[in-house]
Amino acid sequence: MNAIFTAIFILSAAILAFTAPQNFLTVLLNGAKESLTVAVTLFCIYAVWMGIAAVAEKCGITSKAAKLLKPFCSRFFKTQNGEVCGAIAMNLTCNLLGVGASTPYAVKAINGLAKENNSYAQNLLFVINATGIQLIPSTVIALRTQAGSTSSADIFLPCLICSVIATAVAVVLFVSSEKLFAERRK
Repeated sequence: MNAIFTAIFILSAAILAFTAPQNFLTVLLNGAKESLTVAVTLFCIYAVWMGIAAVAEKCGITSKAAKLLKPFCSRFFKTQNGEVCGAIAMNLTCNLLGVGASTPYAVKAINGLAKENNSYAQNLLFVINATGIQLIPSTVIALRTQAGSTSSADIFLPCLICSVIATAVAVVLFVSSEKLFAERRK
């Protein structure tokens, strides 16, 4: 992937250098400035949500969420481990709210599932995370607001529809393929 991005950069730079050499340095520096702005904004969003998640964990909210979601987790992800269910519950909650704090919980859940040797649940959690189901795309709304959008929340309904459909299709395909492979192994 790095090679592809490097090739795109070199090709773009060469085209710009030949078509508008007077703009080359300006465009390059503005691109770097915009990249840094987005990176700092994402860092701030991530830091805020990780702080809120840490407070929720200290207050016992995560353990309560894990208890509420344990029947779902144990059935859907095929695990009985309360700590793993808690990590899955927090990961799914963070994803549904569109906050940037879901990755540490996914890593914690994947590590716990690896200790159980539960590759089915690991793969299923990966599929759900890859499709990015969100009820509230708060990170995208924050980035749009920071970029000066006058209607930052207009992304809400399209994001909701796309993420629900993508997640549903991915989960159905994953479960179907797992059943198919299980039948072939027999």
